[in-house]
Amino acid sequence: MELKRIVTPGIAHYAWLLADGGEAMLVDPARHVQAYLDAARSLGTRITHIVETHRQEDFVMGSAWLAKRTGAKIYNGNFDTFGHGDVRLEDGDTFRVGKLLIRALHTPGHTPESMSYAVYEDADAKTAWAVFTGDTLFFGDTGRSDLPAEDQSVENAGRIYDSVHSKLASLGDAALILPAHGPGSVCGSGMAERPWSTLGDEKTYNNVFTLSREAFSQKKGNERIPRPPYFRTMEKVNLAGGLPPKLRPGDVALHTVDDFANASSGQRIYDTRLPEGFAGGHIADSYSVWEGGLPVFGGWLAEADSPIYLVTDGDADVDPAARHLSNIGLDNVRGALAGGFEAWRNAGREWESSGSISPQALNNMDNPQVLDVRESDEFDSGHIPNAQHCYVGYLEDKVNELSLDKNQPVIVTCGVGHRAGVGVSILLRAGFKDVRNLLGGMKAWKTLDFPTE
Repeated sequence: MELKRIVTPGIAHYAWLLADGGEAMLVDPARHVQAYLDAARSLGTRITHIVETHRQEDFVMGSAWLAKRTGAKIYNGNFDTFGHGDVRLEDGDTFRVGKLLIRALHTPGHTPESMSYAVYEDADAKTAWAVFTGDTLFFGDTGRSDLPAEDQSVENAGRIYDSVHSKLASLGDAALILPAHGPGSVCGSGMAERPWSTLGDEKTYNNVFTLSREAFSQKKGNERIPRPPYFRTMEKVNLAGGLPPKLRPGDVALHTVDDFANASSGQRIYDTRLPEGFAGGHIADSYSVWEGGLPVFGGWLAEADSPIYLVTDGDADVDPAARHLSNIGLDNVRGALAGGFEAWRNAGREWESSGSISPQALNNMDNPQVLDVRESDEFDSGHIPNAQHCYVGYLEDKVNELSLDKNQPVIVTCGVGHRAGVGVSILLRAGFKDVRNLLGGMKAWKTLDFPTE
């Protein structure tokens, strides 16, 4: 028996390959499946089972495409919200991968159809060796409970609690927890930074075990985690088992400065450099979305069919940027600027800058306009006095509702400066004249022990 975790960069997604002899199961594949095929080959096995824990919301699934590439069957629960499945499993049903026994467990709450899969080394094993928990149970957290219906999030949190205690808690404290996400995922808010965990570990510190049902339901159900708009698109796409990739490495055309200027005029330009680079100089009306933020914030700022043009640090960054967008179904990447912003600058093209500011300089300003673009819970945990708040994902729609003077300096802050960079670019596009990124963000501000409220 061999187990391999395969991470999808940018979205903190874990797919799992479990092999026994010549058979292997792949749990929750993302859209780009070559890594799974390569992993199976490296273990000297073949993928015979494709297993889904639920219909994912935050990325395009690769189940159908992987099935076509391998001939494997898709296993999931007997619920319409899964979409396609070759083998529909009821709660308690079993199947085998090599000598391993896999038992399906219906664990609703995160979504109505959510399933977990307990792994037993043989049919006589009294306790599970591991359990694939999807978004039902993470390291130190559980999945969010607002996705089925925001006004039923407390009730759904109670369902998560019941699922964990009635279906998972008795599997054995030594059982490995194998979730679909790690820290940084938009499907949870408090995941622990740890490489592995067991049921016994989780029972010592995870709220779903340490709190009462009522306390857990209230705490989890009242979380305020923004829901990206592309989640609805992912749900529809994944009903059909996802989509095969449309862009292969090298498919995104590199445009000369003149061609890029003509082609991208009036279109969405994503500048994927770090916010410091964007602040120093950028193409007018471009969005600042650092490369690692594309799988989340790229989807906040574009529709599935929106034409997108890229400005990167260099040509080697174009394919990774396009891959990030592809993972959330944004395939209409029309081109990238050859040579990155450096080529634009060297060609003498017009550019604009925003600005940056240090915590020390901001602390010495009189009555500054400060906009905090973090999530609500982050803002409530401590923010710069008199700061206004608007989560960056909502900013483009709500910018005119804020009491900010477009003709006076505006300081934008987040955790360290990445999301603030997105916010800066949105304000510039909305006509603000002087917008500055607080580099280091609230992390630096608090490190220096400057005042918060």
